[in-house]
Amino acid sequence: MIKSMTGFGKAKCELPDKTINIELKSLNSKQLDVFSKIPAIYKVKDLEMRAVIANKLERGKVEIVMSIDAGEDASKFSLNKKLARKYYDELRFLSKELDHDNNTDYLSILIRMPDVLSQEREELNENEWEMIKLSFNEAIVDLDNFRIQEGKSLEVDFIKRNSLIIELLKQIDPFESVRIDDLRFRIKKDLKQIVEDNKVDKNRFEQELLYYIEKLDITEEKVRLGQHCEYFIETLNEKQSSGKKLGFISQEMGREINTIGSKANDVNIQRIVVQMKDELEKIKEQLSNVL
Repeated sequence: MIKSMTGFGKAKCELPDKTINIELKSLNSKQLDVFSKIPAIYKVKDLEMRAVIANKLERGKVEIVMSIDAGEDASKFSLNKKLARKYYDELRFLSKELDHDNNTDYLSILIRMPDVLSQEREELNENEWEMIKLSFNEAIVDLDNFRIQEGKSLEVDFIKRNSLIIELLKQIDPFESVRIDDLRFRIKKDLKQIVEDNKVDKNRFEQELLYYIEKLDITEEKVRLGQHCEYFIETLNEKQSSGKKLGFISQEMGREINTIGSKANDVNIQRIVVQMKDELEKIKEQLSNVL
């Protein structure tokens, strides 16, 4: 089973005087990066939330967004009357000095002055926080389920492309036997142009031919590529999502495909190699989003 690093989860916590909305978003990242946008009252719990995220989501760029829908009586404000009077006296005095119109609406000005009107700072209620934590964990589960569903779609695509690489690998066989016969013919023809037939050491000719055939032989690379493809599927079926491990396997697949292409010395095999590279590149692009 594999999981995508892309996910979204949300939950609500209904409290007596307010509702806490929690949203979690995740994108792909090489390590865990957590960003939070939470009300000031819950900032003290930021590290606790990050620890839960690290334990349950492992990796990815995760954003925590928490907002409060307050009830009618939830918001409490305080008015600093002493400071407001001070501002008022100063404004009236300035208005007289400047001979300004005395019909000025000082009240609308005063409430916008610094520290005149302020929201009372709430204290964190630990009992409420325990309820919020439950909802926070629900949002994590929701996001994780999203990741699993995305992972299933990726898995289908990986299996399809891996199967195409195996099928393309089988298509090399007919061209490989013909390639060896062509190589033998070309070497013999080139020798005839250089020396006379009776001066060719047939034993040495066969030794040289075997040497070049061994250098151009792609049997081992084909076997290893097939094994890597099988191991890729086995890793997909493991209980834990292993994006990094799958990435390493795909690198090994790429090495074998490149070696086959460099040794091929045959236009038909090289065309097949190009197709295999194309399928593998699509696998690698998607692997960057696997947990």
